[in-house]
Amino acid sequence: MSRGRDKAHLTGPAGKLSGLSEQGPSQRQLRVAEEVRRVLADLFARTEFRDPELVDAHITVTEVRISPDFRHATAFVSRLGRIDIEVLLPALKRVAPFLRTGLSKTLRTRVVPEIHFQPDTALDHAMEIDHLMRLPEVRRDLDEE
Repeated sequence: MSRGRDKAHLTGPAGKLSGLSEQGPSQRQLRVAEEVRRVLADLFARTEFRDPELVDAHITVTEVRISPDFRHATAFVSRLGRIDIEVLLPALKRVAPFLRTGLSKTLRTRVVPEIHFQPDTALDHAMEIDHLMRLPEVRRDLDEE
């Protein structure tokens, strides 16, 4: 098959490439998101915040997802040994401009993303699944197979 025909099945009625956005983030998005995660984690580790809610908070940035235009980054955060990260979200929103300035000093990108924070619930979800898998009814059903 020729290259032209390979590309032809990807194009929609307007001739634009279709279906490519369904593939997930690009390599560049993943690379920039990981760099943003690393810089944010470093800022949280080295910075003493003036905000009283963040003074003794040990915040971990577990993942960052960045928009295709690189203007917005969602940072998934958790607290070490605590599950009450939601109470810190307003304080994190207040310090987001300061953190963005810190990003601008380190990132080598044309656009420095605006930072949005979300609680990371992946560990909670994993613990819930583990609990469900240990229930006697589930173990019985799994052992029957």
